[in-house]
Amino acid sequence: MPIYEYGCQDCGREFELLVRSDTVPECPACHSQALAKKLSVFATAATGPDPVPAMAGPCGSCGHPDGPGACALH
Repeated sequence: MPIYEYGCQDCGREFELLVRSDTVPECPACHSQALAKKLSVFATAATGPDPVPAMAGPCGSCGHPDGPGACALH
């Protein structure tokens, strides 16, 4: 049973919903079925004694592909 993210086209609320094969999704706030499925982004976590470090960018911090200062943090 996957969890999907939706945006209600009637009231604008965004929410997650566990969807079974026989489920007709509806907004928990206004009960509308006029929903737009949103792109879900998932996170991962490193486990174990030696997690792999994130790759640093040219400036050594954020990894912005345009180089130092391009991300406006430096």
